[in-house]
Amino acid sequence: MTFVAAIDQGTTSTRCILFDDSGTPVASAQREHAQLLPRPGWVEHDPREIWANTREVVGEALARAGVSSTDIAAVGITNQRETTVVWDRRTGEPVYNAIVWQDTRTDRLVRELGGRGGGADRYRDVTGLPLATYFSGPKAAWILDNVDGARARAERGDLLLGTIDSWLLWNLTGGPEGGVHLTDVTNASRTMLMDLHSLSWDPAIAGDLGIPLAMLPEIRSSSEVYGTVRTLGELSGVPITAALGDQQAATFGQVCFEPGMAKNTYGTGNFVLLNTGEKAAGSANGLLTTVAYQLGGQRPAYALEGSIAVTGSLVQWLRDNLGLIETAPEIETLARTVEDNGGAYFVPAFSGLFAPHWRSDARGALVGLTRYVGKGHLARAVLEATAFQVREVVDAMNADAGLALTELRADGGMVGNELLMQFQADLLDVPVLRPRVTETTALGAAYAAGLAVGFWAGQDELAALWAEDKRWLPGMAPDVRERELRQWSKAVRRTLEWVDGE
Repeated sequence: MTFVAAIDQGTTSTRCILFDDSGTPVASAQREHAQLLPRPGWVEHDPREIWANTREVVGEALARAGVSSTDIAAVGITNQRETTVVWDRRTGEPVYNAIVWQDTRTDRLVRELGGRGGGADRYRDVTGLPLATYFSGPKAAWILDNVDGARARAERGDLLLGTIDSWLLWNLTGGPEGGVHLTDVTNASRTMLMDLHSLSWDPAIAGDLGIPLAMLPEIRSSSEVYGTVRTLGELSGVPITAALGDQQAATFGQVCFEPGMAKNTYGTGNFVLLNTGEKAAGSANGLLTTVAYQLGGQRPAYALEGSIAVTGSLVQWLRDNLGLIETAPEIETLARTVEDNGGAYFVPAFSGLFAPHWRSDARGALVGLTRYVGKGHLARAVLEATAFQVREVVDAMNADAGLALTELRADGGMVGNELLMQFQADLLDVPVLRPRVTETTALGAAYAAGLAVGFWAGQDELAALWAEDKRWLPGMAPDVRERELRQWSKAVRRTLEWVDGE
């Protein structure tokens, strides 16, 4: 068996990538799925489309590599986190579309929970998370409260609840015909339902949200045998041995195994994770405490995380909603037609502001406009918005961890944008490193899957496989950096209190 397969189910697409024992991708396939936007602030996906796309990309990837199930040692899954599915255990039919992590419809419920005591920190000591629309628990409660008959069916034991990893695991291992209902600690830690310390579901929080515990999947480690593939002929009999939320998978793929190591994934959103070792470090600066990974029966590794809702999706918005570019890579070309942002700053608070602000009342704003500002300046402001938001998160991380970041390992779709990477190094005033293999989310799932079956010997072997492709060194004058940061902070303040709270 010469390959490990990774299923990477993301916010905009589903991919399957095969990796060899050097951690090199050898074949892949990808399918986008529809973004369903029924109301302002609502974002949904069709779980059936995601499952259909998963079947297609697995078959295509194996066909492109010219291999079959006998060549695959194991399968790992990584997924968009917090996105929530409720489905019928007997038919496999979802009772509603998947509610995506970006969705803000649960804002009223979140505020009501905070108003009963404790405010936004009501569950933070237990879960490591603030009360926010971001997480899965309130999304599941909304489905039970708003889909006819759903709550009664859930209380009878007819419905299952899970994040996308659980949905895929259940379908891959048989669906209604005996599929396993599992999740891993990293995904469970994003539901706002798991006790971060005991790694088990918290009955009191589930009770507050009206979620029957029987709906919830069993929590397992991130790297162990969960079951075998039964519903895909191309992978029939292959063990499924890993599941990690996408940002934890990227952390694992970047081999950030030691406390103090950090990575940032530049994707639909941005996610900075700092390994804090076996300590679940709290945050006083708007960060999340989360499980980074757990290997088999070992103690889990924890992380501090800064989650940014809109980065790569802002480029998509510029392409799809405004039509200023035809393809995402064209934004760099357009931005390079000008020397700077022309005084324009774009704060993409389309779904509120995530870390370190956690303000659901914020909405997007483009400020500093004059008649001088043109398309190139707008493109540059869009790119710079990502780097500014990352700087805010890193500042919070440095304060919470009591140390200064010395380098940032970067991955994700936007790391090919060299203008952005240089501006990021300039704003952070530390080197930004791009690895040789940038598909670190899928790679992390493959690494964790391979470890479970002995495809790789251990973490030391994986760390030795990491190789640098390019680094960007800071070159911005300190006074320029401070001026830009001041202007950005002013722009952020303009976005607040836009939603009136009704």
